[in-house]
Amino acid sequence: MVAKPLAVLVIDENRIRASIIEAGLREAGHDDVTLVHDVAGIARRIAEINPDVIVIDLENPNRDMLEDMFQLSRAVKRPIAMFVDRSDSASIEAAVDAGVSAYVVDGLKRERVKPILDMAVSRFNAFSRLSRELEEARSELEDRKLLDRAKGILMKSRGMSETEAYALLRKAAMNQNRKLSEIAQSLVTAAGLLGDDA
Repeated sequence: MVAKPLAVLVIDENRIRASIIEAGLREAGHDDVTLVHDVAGIARRIAEINPDVIVIDLENPNRDMLEDMFQLSRAVKRPIAMFVDRSDSASIEAAVDAGVSAYVVDGLKRERVKPILDMAVSRFNAFSRLSRELEEARSELEDRKLLDRAKGILMKSRGMSETEAYALLRKAAMNQNRKLSEIAQSLVTAAGLLGDDA
């Protein structure tokens, strides 16, 4: 199966440097490259262009510009490779916290663009997978807590065993073609309204 070509957005106020990145991307087989030279209104432009990957090249970025780009990377939820001329440990840490997939200091060479882009995509996908797994685990834990509360309410109000309470919740979920967690949530909510919460 052949992967679909990536749409790459390059953000760089310096047109010469942007053309170096573009040349490196095109040599690496990326034909869908969009260059943006003005960072004003960039979030709207990103929404319009809808790229798969974003490459940001900043010449001598000041702290405010870096913070704006970090805010952007938190919001767009896409792989971002950021090239800067120089940096300090606080900026590197901020880039990692913001979810920048590749933060390259003084590394803008045409032949390095593709491997850095590939690494950014890989890191972003790995991070996204971990985030999804963490969210699923949190959700399962919340569902389990909710189910335990619902069983507790039934056990207290109807004098049922835990097994009987679970069986009743499960039967209600099957009869109503709903998730067990939804039935449990309904019961907990109703018990809370009636003042019968366990």
